[in-house]
Amino acid sequence: MLNIKNLSVDAEDKKILNNLNLNINDGEIHAIMGPNGVGKSTLCKVILNDKNYKKSGTIILNDKDITNEETYQIAKDGVFLLNQNPIELEGITNAEMLRTTLNAQGKKLNIFEFSKKAKEICNELNIPENFLHREINLGMSGGEKKKNELIHLWMLEPSFIILDEIDSGLDVDALKVVSESIMKYYKKFKPSILIITHHKKILEYIKPDFVHILKDGTIKKSGDYSLANYVEENGFNNI
Repeated sequence: MLNIKNLSVDAEDKKILNNLNLNINDGEIHAIMGPNGVGKSTLCKVILNDKNYKKSGTIILNDKDITNEETYQIAKDGVFLLNQNPIELEGITNAEMLRTTLNAQGKKLNIFEFSKKAKEICNELNIPENFLHREINLGMSGGEKKKNELIHLWMLEPSFIILDEIDSGLDVDALKVVSESIMKYYKKFKPSILIITHHKKILEYIKPDFVHILKDGTIKKSGDYSLANYVEENGFNNI
């Protein structure tokens, strides 16, 4: 699914990632852990080719080199980012954006099919149907923004999901709702998932097959879920 080879990243003459390698197969769940400021969120942005960073190395998605591909095309290829602070888009409703995106992907739904599917998703997430006609994330709380992004996830049906510290700003109940929805999506569609986090709370709901520790710009240690438990007990300094 995703193969990152010898990835190095600089921003403003500062080295952020250094010779990072990561391979995620179809249907696998991987977690990258590390303290704040080590480059975890940078990795998410670089996968989607944020041009604020200078990079070397390659990023391969389904045997296709997406290292320098335009962000919109990477999204069309099936990559979906749910980040810790979803942006607000004034003047564009969820329904308008979703219909446009589905058409761009070649998944053309007529108005009846679109409305039926969107309303079913809202009911499943216990979200008011009027969210579909609200401007994207505008004036929403942190929890509402995450749930709003889940509407997009279920409608667009991506095959590779990046969760960038989505537990940030969520209370216990909201985290459970969001995590359970993602796991339900996983069981139905079997996407690959990359979780970015600095503690293991979310990993109790979305349990990874592999855990990686990011330190000094590269992956220092990899293991199974027990590695997350070790970090929780001993901290990152002992890695």
